[in-house]
Amino acid sequence: MTPGFDPERMARAVALAEASDSPWPRSMYYDDGSYVGNVEWNETGPWTEIVGPVAPRGGPAGLVLRGGQEIARWGDIERADMTFSIAKSYLSVLAGLAQGDGLLPDLDEPVCVRVPGPVFEGPHNGRITWRHFLNMNSEWRGELFGKSDQVDHYRQIGVGADNSRKGQPRAMQAPGSYYEYNDVRVNALSFALMSLFRRPLPEVLRERIMDPIGASQGWRWEGYETSWTEIDGRRMQSVPGGGHWGGGMFISAADHARFGQFILRDGVHDGERLLPEGWMAQSVVPSETLANYGFLWWLNRGPAANPALPDSAFAAQGAGTNHIWIDPEHDVVVVLRWVAGDRAQKVLEAIVRAL
Repeated sequence: MTPGFDPERMARAVALAEASDSPWPRSMYYDDGSYVGNVEWNETGPWTEIVGPVAPRGGPAGLVLRGGQEIARWGDIERADMTFSIAKSYLSVLAGLAQGDGLLPDLDEPVCVRVPGPVFEGPHNGRITWRHFLNMNSEWRGELFGKSDQVDHYRQIGVGADNSRKGQPRAMQAPGSYYEYNDVRVNALSFALMSLFRRPLPEVLRERIMDPIGASQGWRWEGYETSWTEIDGRRMQSVPGGGHWGGGMFISAADHARFGQFILRDGVHDGERLLPEGWMAQSVVPSETLANYGFLWWLNRGPAANPALPDSAFAAQGAGTNHIWIDPEHDVVVVLRWVAGDRAQKVLEAIVRAL
């Protein structure tokens, strides 16, 4: 039996999504050769080089699941496209696997305890914990794979973002005390998790999560040409938490929906628990430095909350705009691909009105 919804209202919501194509160029490059990310974030200076693969995007696409059943779809949901910072929420899930495996028993332990070496040691970086990285308030300082954390100083994201100061140096705050959306620091977390697993993260994700939930074989997670390293004699590539400088996850809306449904079910698929019990509950607790941010998941909480949407809802979000929106109150997962940033919330509101 198909879960209840208003077909006419849902049709209007789908039509709105289809009519709200992202303003980003399909090629990911503007006519003057500028990469869309560099333009989007007003990025100039020494760290702008694109060092990972880039692929042209498709058009608006998405689907809605309620009770695990598809109740709407639009566009090409099988096309594997770049997904930008949605990859951060996949990293969060990998941290949950590491905790369940006993590799990460204490989120408040300094990272350097289990990942020794210059990346996480020193008077400042040596105080950074796993929780700090997951809450995006680590204040990690340094250069990794040719990118300095300074590149994302003063960075803002979302509709109305002001990036006029982006990339200017600023004084570091104590780890855990200051939120900053910083892709180099997320890449440091990814490198740390790979160091715990001693395996490439895409391999771990495919084996432990994506294959068990029935994802296609068409998704991939690409690193940088500069992010190769050797662990236990094996050469492997550290992967980024987005497509800021190319690379990241290339994945379909259908696979995002399978992942979202698995998250909605608290990390359980077909009765089998894949994520440790309690991991998702703590992942959606607001951080001390940003009320609408958890463990690399966006929350509908705090001053930035949308009152037209449930306060229990949370999302993986990527530039472009790409969303995996999870609504426990209505037992719903929504995947949005390539929706104009100022229209995404309107599309979600329209979908909720149809439920």
